[in-house]
Amino acid sequence: MRNRNVSLQMPSRSSLVLTLKIVIILAAILMVFHQDLTIVASDALQSELTSYILAIPFLLIYLIYRKRKMLRAVIPLENQDQPKATRHLPLIAGILLSTTAILLYWHGSYTFTPLEYHMLTLPVFAAGLILILFNVQILRQLAFPLAFLIFLTPPPIEILRSLGSILSVISSEASYTIVKSLGVPSVLSSEYGNPIIEITRPDGNKMSFALGIACSGIYSLLSFLVFAVFIAYVIRDKPWKKLAIFIIGLSVVYLLNITRIATILIIGYNYGEKIALELFHLLGGWVLIFVGTLLLLVFSEKIFHTQIFHKPVQKCSECKPKHGAQGNFCLVCGKILEPASIKFRRTDIVKIAAIIIVVGLLTSIQAPVFAITQGPAPIVLIDTPAGQQVSTEILPKIPGYELRFAYREREFEVIAKQDMTLVYYYLPANKSQKTVFATIEIASSRQYLYSWELCVKAGQIYPIGPQEVNQIDLRDIQLIQDPPVIARYFVFEYTKLNETEAVLYWFESAAFQVNSTSQQKQVKISLITYPETLQELPSTEKQAVTLGTAIALYWQPIKTWSQIALLLSQNGAPLAMTTATLLLPLTALYLFKNKKRAEANLTAYQKLSTTTRQIIDITLQTEKTKKPTLNEIATTYKDKIGKPIEDEELFQKLSETEETGIIKSEIANIQDEPAQIWKSRMKLF
Repeated sequence: MRNRNVSLQMPSRSSLVLTLKIVIILAAILMVFHQDLTIVASDALQSELTSYILAIPFLLIYLIYRKRKMLRAVIPLENQDQPKATRHLPLIAGILLSTTAILLYWHGSYTFTPLEYHMLTLPVFAAGLILILFNVQILRQLAFPLAFLIFLTPPPIEILRSLGSILSVISSEASYTIVKSLGVPSVLSSEYGNPIIEITRPDGNKMSFALGIACSGIYSLLSFLVFAVFIAYVIRDKPWKKLAIFIIGLSVVYLLNITRIATILIIGYNYGEKIALELFHLLGGWVLIFVGTLLLLVFSEKIFHTQIFHKPVQKCSECKPKHGAQGNFCLVCGKILEPASIKFRRTDIVKIAAIIIVVGLLTSIQAPVFAITQGPAPIVLIDTPAGQQVSTEILPKIPGYELRFAYREREFEVIAKQDMTLVYYYLPANKSQKTVFATIEIASSRQYLYSWELCVKAGQIYPIGPQEVNQIDLRDIQLIQDPPVIARYFVFEYTKLNETEAVLYWFESAAFQVNSTSQQKQVKISLITYPETLQELPSTEKQAVTLGTAIALYWQPIKTWSQIALLLSQNGAPLAMTTATLLLPLTALYLFKNKKRAEANLTAYQKLSTTTRQIIDITLQTEKTKKPTLNEIATTYKDKIGKPIEDEELFQKLSETEETGIIKSEIANIQDEPAQIWKSRMKLF
């Protein structure tokens, strides 16, 4: 009796098989992408720009949970049931997808923006693993959750800041118009590319409100974009309603941001700057997102009459179970009552073992996301009898140059939310060479380290407009071969100032001593020179690359790459293009075989008995307008033949017709509920 109780509590074999496959996929993803996911999570915890990423795992879990019944129903479907000509195509496609993702991952490690490349390959890698261990139907059901993973990719800061600059202008003009119409004395101006609204309080004091990127509403829009896409997808309604709700949601959040700015200005005018600033922090981005989401849900239900969590379909009044190819299903509504059992084949053992071996090899030669420094943590501030001073030991002493500390850019630190921004310069002994300024920007998140080309074009360096900048050169330069350190070389001209500036910059990840503890920080190192003529650019570039290489070597990246990792990274793009291109003939072969099968079925159809052809015709007619469940096919049968047919009899006829291969039982998704249907594999021309 004791043994019997124990056996009853043991998990079923199907559950063990399913759990093993899921664990293998999750483990493979974590092993390959753990560095990237750690950086993304760290940035999300510290940066307002990417804080929305913290919500993505929970939304993703709900999306998969909502699909749980469909997933369980289609998991047992075997590729072995497919024709021999196309049986192994999903497996081959899965291998090609996974290989393409890995090659692009390696290629990304050899570029200036590795993290973005890595995260974009994550959904592709996951899709490949799903095809290898499961089937095409599982991939179809998980298509949206996999696509949703794209939101884990840090958005291109250049695009966001450019869009944020435009939105800040629109927000400032709209808010200025509102407060001006309400009688608040105000002036709209601009400084360092940021709009500024200055109001004069009743006591005569002036209060300035700078509308930078953070106030433009771009952060709230980006975060709400994730929720709007999520809501539009989970709403059970027509596609045009989903699109309308999505567009309306983004508009509502942006209007709320304008209302927030105008409200803060009015409160500042009446009650002072302190209360206005407290309200500004209180009514942050997440408050706007919450209010916007609430308004969107109310609007969707009241205006469009949509439903999210409640199923609008009527429940089946009587479920008559019948065992079929796909499991136990209802003869009346077609609902799958008990999915078929999951089989564990020898090929599954081979696939799992292959994945474990390949992922193990990948992790052994995996490249770091950023160049990680080694050695003792650099000391930036040192204590002296005269107080704290900035150390020059963070940069190397280079023969022929004298290294000096210039100043600390405290104002920029506040604007950019950086821990420290230090400016040094290398004074050359050779007077024919240019003085090279070296800036070190230290921040807790990569999101606070902006690209030079974006800041310059957005007018963030000098108080002149973006149109005053003329780009001369922009390309990537490799400073170190192993491990590769890629820098970006940017040359531009301020036409109004008639001044040319050349910048060579790159990113590092280093441990710094902060309050006697070692903390990992993100660093941007920039070398800046001012050539007087365009003819000096070649010598200026050579000088910057020489100093940049010396500095990169001084920081001593901690991990050297294996020869195979370097080879794959250097040739990752063409190799990935090759594997991705192979998917095209694979798809063409699949379509060709299906066409040939449809033609063969049409020929076979002519040779069938009248009764069998009648069942096929009725099934074809039903699937043109409805989901061809047993009940719907029976309704069409009655309309066409003129007399009803019993469910058991119709099921028997469909099962017999299936043996011809012209119709096939499948599992349909009816509002995330699996249902047994029959579809034709033939088209009548």
